[in-house]
Amino acid sequence: MAVVSDEASEKLTLRFGLQAVVDGACASHRRAAGLLVLACLLAFLPGFFGIPPVDRDESRFAQATKQMLETGNFVDIRFQDEARYKKPVGIYWLQAATVALGNAVGVPRAHTRIWLYRFPSLLGAIGAVLATYWAALAFVTRRGALLAGLMMASSILLGFEARLATTDAVLLLTIVAAMGALGRIYLEGQGIGREAYHPWRRPAIFWTALAAGILLKGPLILMFVGLAALALTVVDRSAAWLMRLKPLPGIAWMLLLVLPWFIAIVAKSGDQFFADSVGHDLLAKVVGAQESHGAPPGAYFVLFWVTFFPGAMLAALAAPAVWRERKEPGARFLIAWVVPAWIVLEIVVTKLPHYVLPVYPAIAILIAGAVENKALAPQRWLRTGPAWWFILTIGFGVLAIVLHIKLAAEPGALAWPFIVAALLVALFAWRLFEVDGAELSLLRAVAAAILVSWALFGATLAWIPQLFPAQDLAKYVRFNAKCDVPQVATAGYHEPSLVFLAGTGLKHTDGAGAAEFLKPGGCRFAFVEARDERSFALRADALGVRYAKGMRVEGINVSGGQPIAVTVYRAVP
Repeated sequence: MAVVSDEASEKLTLRFGLQAVVDGACASHRRAAGLLVLACLLAFLPGFFGIPPVDRDESRFAQATKQMLETGNFVDIRFQDEARYKKPVGIYWLQAATVALGNAVGVPRAHTRIWLYRFPSLLGAIGAVLATYWAALAFVTRRGALLAGLMMASSILLGFEARLATTDAVLLLTIVAAMGALGRIYLEGQGIGREAYHPWRRPAIFWTALAAGILLKGPLILMFVGLAALALTVVDRSAAWLMRLKPLPGIAWMLLLVLPWFIAIVAKSGDQFFADSVGHDLLAKVVGAQESHGAPPGAYFVLFWVTFFPGAMLAALAAPAVWRERKEPGARFLIAWVVPAWIVLEIVVTKLPHYVLPVYPAIAILIAGAVENKALAPQRWLRTGPAWWFILTIGFGVLAIVLHIKLAAEPGALAWPFIVAALLVALFAWRLFEVDGAELSLLRAVAAAILVSWALFGATLAWIPQLFPAQDLAKYVRFNAKCDVPQVATAGYHEPSLVFLAGTGLKHTDGAGAAEFLKPGGCRFAFVEARDERSFALRADALGVRYAKGMRVEGINVSGGQPIAVTVYRAVP
């Protein structure tokens, strides 16, 4: 038997578990990408199929896509009878493609399966993680790039966006792709990282990503890219490096991709699309708190420590190293990616957590560089940061249990194993930080974050129907209607998820209007919220409406956070 020295034995021991996985993945880009995809699937899939449509944005996007499929009109964007011109058409086309594919392969009732509409977001989130790895390779080693990708894959905020049928996960992919190409061009302009690539390759990636981002969310991608380029130009006092982007043919290519739909929508709506998307949506968010989502400057800084969990716990430790290297071209580019956009977003009155998501990849790369260079700050007060891996995991666990107890009146037994496992792993990540080093502790924190994802999304939100009353209402109609196309009206409860699940023809009315709706009889149902029941009953008696009382659904309207109770009434011949 061969004798293994103590030193060799220690090295072999370190290769087991998470460290061994990372060591193996770093052997090639293909293995690294495979590990990142696996981490994404583990982090994003819990609850992906089981969580019902979420109000309001997800359900609005999904319903507008559903109407495209129903009408065959893939230019105009509508929510029931209203034009929905807040965003361009990109995400609707992607969602329509996945739903059409689901229908083609035989998914039952594909048009009402919300997870089919979420697939572009899932693929966009995975793509954004892989793009972070690719972008990071211009600034750090393969090992550091892998760490940056894992931080993004386990990010709480990206986990939310991967499960929602909205634009933001796919938009993130386009921004990271554009910034990765821009970063390489910038470094080459500084005489760093010259590689034997075709001179059109990176400009092609950049301008194609810009076109895709514009089709997804209008000029927002231009803000992130433009602010970074402007900041670098000012700091370097030179814009010569931008010529490497091949601007004239690049802009022509971008316009070739985006103009056909914009021309088509202008021909359809005149100036209404630009009035709604730029005037009523984009500019309104800058000067006012749209839909009560206002917050003071500094809100994103506070949210960062939760939304970028677990990577955020090392941000303060990495900050001194980043500051020391601020004049180095790679650090300068990453700082230009983060700081100008962050300042602008803090100034904008309307604030939603996902607005700042496009700068998180740059922060992850900066943290990864400090970790792999063993340059984290030695100050003792900063080294309390890893304790928050454990503290926030406790908070997430308590949140899951409270949701089960308060809303479902049960202890959430399904979530407990994931909560306990996450707490143990997070505890080791914190307590062994000084012993095992930042890299291995970060890997443990990533594992804890993935377990938190299973506890919150897979074992909590997907199992509390009280959060999604529209699901039960629509099911009742589907299983009790004796006709192919039941007619449905709703009084008092007017959320987009109900339109998506009950059908595009859902009529919105009040209590008296619900009674009048049932008057003709036939296959008609009315959903009446508790506040409208009295007016419904009075009007029904006055009209002599014959109706039967069905199920009563009690839950929470997640859009407003208010408890609701909705009763189903059915017309009786």
